Amino acid sequence: MKIGYIRVSTQEQNTERQKVLMEKLGVDEVYIDKMSGKNTNRPELKNLMGFARKGDIVIVESISRFARNTKDLLDLIEQLKQKEVEFISQKENIDTKTPTGKFMLTIFGAVAELEREYILQRQREGIEIAKRQGKYRGRQPKEYAGFDDICKKVEAGEITATMAMKILGIKKSTFYRRIKKIKTIENNESSK
Repeated sequence: MKIGYIRVSTQEQNTERQKVLMEKLGVDEVYIDKMSGKNTNRPELKNLMGFARKGDIVIVESISRFARNTKDLLDLIEQLKQKEVEFISQKENIDTKTPTGKFMLTIFGAVAELEREYILQRQREGIEIAKRQGKYRGRQPKEYAGFDDICKKVEAGEITATMAMKILGIKKSTFYRRIKKIKTIENNESSK
C-alpha cells in the first residue's frame, strides 16, 4: 500500500499542492498534519507510523515535510525499516530501497536541519535588531478580566489561590508570576 504524508506548518496553509502530488502518485491512504515539524509529536504522523505495515511505502513531497532535523528523520526511517516499510521523498528523489537512497536520505536530512537552524538564527538576529530599534516588544501578556479584584479576594482570605486560578482559567505559574509582578510594582511605587 502507498501511504502519503502531508504536512504544512499552520492551519492557514494550503495542502492542495501536496494532495495533487499524492493523487498523481496513486497514494492509497493520506495522513495530514497542519502543525510545525519541529518534532515528531504530531497526531497524524503517529497514526501513520501505527498504520504502516510490512511491504507498505510511505511517500512524502519532501524530507522537510516529514522531519525537520536529522535525528528525527533517521529515527522515523529506522522505525519504518523495522516494520519493513520503504520511504520515498519525491523532491529529493530518495528511495530507501537502494543503498544510494539511504545515503542521500542522511545527507538531505542534515541539509534540511541546517536550513532550519539558519532560519532560526536569522529570526533571532532580526528580533535583536528590532528590539534595539524599539520596534519589537515581544509577545504581549494576556489580560485576565477581574484579575485585580480576584487577587484582593485571595489576600482577604475570601477565596483560595486555587479557586482564583480556576475562576480566571489561568495556570499556577502564570498566576504567581503575575502576583509577583504586581507586588514588585507596588513596592517600587511605595518606595518613591
